[in-house]
Amino acid sequence: MYTYDYLFNFTKSVFLKMGCPEKDAEVIAEVFLAAEVRDHASHGMIRIKDYYELWKAGRINVRPDVRVVYESPSTAVVDGDNSVGMVCARKSMELAIQKAEKAGTGWVATRHSNHFGIAGYYAMMALKHGMIGICLTNANPLVAPTFSVSRMMGTNPIAVAIPTAKYPPFVADFATTPIARGKLAVAEKKGEKVAFGFVQDKTGTPSDDPTILKSGGSMLTLGGDRLHGSHKGYCLSAIVDIFSAVFSGANFGPFVPPSVAYLPVLEKKVGEGTGHFFGAMRIDAFQPAEEFKNKMDQWIETFRSAKPAEGQERVLIPGDPEREAEERIRIEGIKLVPAIKDDLIKIAGELGIDFK
Repeated sequence: MYTYDYLFNFTKSVFLKMGCPEKDAEVIAEVFLAAEVRDHASHGMIRIKDYYELWKAGRINVRPDVRVVYESPSTAVVDGDNSVGMVCARKSMELAIQKAEKAGTGWVATRHSNHFGIAGYYAMMALKHGMIGICLTNANPLVAPTFSVSRMMGTNPIAVAIPTAKYPPFVADFATTPIARGKLAVAEKKGEKVAFGFVQDKTGTPSDDPTILKSGGSMLTLGGDRLHGSHKGYCLSAIVDIFSAVFSGANFGPFVPPSVAYLPVLEKKVGEGTGHFFGAMRIDAFQPAEEFKNKMDQWIETFRSAKPAEGQERVLIPGDPEREAEERIRIEGIKLVPAIKDDLIKIAGELGIDFK
């Protein structure tokens, strides 16, 4: 087991060695560790290798000039200058919150970025300001639309965080695929198979092989197949792609630059880098804040009172599993898969830093 502080300091050291300013390295480490403690290891320490390989290939800018390139009182477009995704994403969400404070709502589309960790981190930033937070992003083109074998889309997550009065906040953070790409990588590291309905081979045949993407396979949209609603997952993913990329001027669909080594970088571009979309909504722009929060408490009480199905203990509210995991993991420590530890040991050795 590793402590939060140990892995935070190690992650910060890695990105400092890569040339990031100290403040940026701290933001990056905070987002990686937020994933680990919320039990989303698929977006945590396993991703350091991806960024390290991108850095060695000269494909990320560790000292970017993140700037606003288009603006209205309640909206903006941010150019991330090919930064580590966490850097421009945090600045973009901060800008959305600032605009919401003045205009009631704030919306920021971000281009020329990279993978940014868990979307929920940015949506939850709004909670500290008593606001609703929204975050979307497109991602590596590894997902096939319904009825296709072509890798056209990313896992394209959606995150929404909503404050309450006395209960923990409502936090929905989910991919528009049945499984996150990083969870396939974790299964591969563990030597495990995955459930059918998550991936298919290059001919469209269902597969349980988490490495199938490396041999031309693809991920499926939420629902798995048309009978179970994959067309709805396709629609959700498409909406995220359009909001994240078409609004911002980033690459969309199959043109999103990959953050994994086994995907080729396409010569054709339709924009700049990866795209994100952030929103912040001031509650008192719609109704008195306390009135809304009390109604949210009533909503939570109503859904908690739903009768569980046989064999189930309770009905969950979005955010429950992650919050409970964070309470437990911060006490017990963070467990890393041996293969991920091996990757970190290798990176530490190449950078001349220590990793136990």
